[in-house]
Amino acid sequence: MGCGVAKPEQVAGKTGLEIMQAMLCGELPYPPMAKTLDFTIIEVAAGRTVFQGTPKFGHYNPLGSVHGGWFATLLDSALGCAVQTMMSPGRGYTTAELGVNLVRAITTKVPRVRAQGRVLHCGRQLATAEARLIGPDGTLYAHGTTTCLVFELGRTTKI
Repeated sequence: MGCGVAKPEQVAGKTGLEIMQAMLCGELPYPPMAKTLDFTIIEVAAGRTVFQGTPKFGHYNPLGSVHGGWFATLLDSALGCAVQTMMSPGRGYTTAELGVNLVRAITTKVPRVRAQGRVLHCGRQLATAEARLIGPDGTLYAHGTTTCLVFELGRTTKI
């Protein structure tokens, strides 16, 4: 289906897991930001997501390694989408807090990294999740956490 934003009628009545599965299968559009930053979702399950990204020279900071914002975006995507998989129809979430710890630099010598997100708690009003950014050899590059507010979607709320 390409890049874009899903229309309300495309997601109406679907669980968060169904929405994420439809995105993974190409039935719903994929966010344009993922193309810009060269990452994609590769696994979806209840309470769990995995994103894969390829570090490029265009992601570098002035110090000669991948910018921390790239790390944070991959982790935030894995964290938020893991929470999304736990939403029942008509429920949504928004990030209230994002914490990221960068533990090792990434350069273009690393062929790819994976951000593995996992929900720790999902209640009626609050959800928490954790994620790890790892290389193909298991090297940990960063880890992060999120706290999300969970709520009923209003008639004018967009996803």
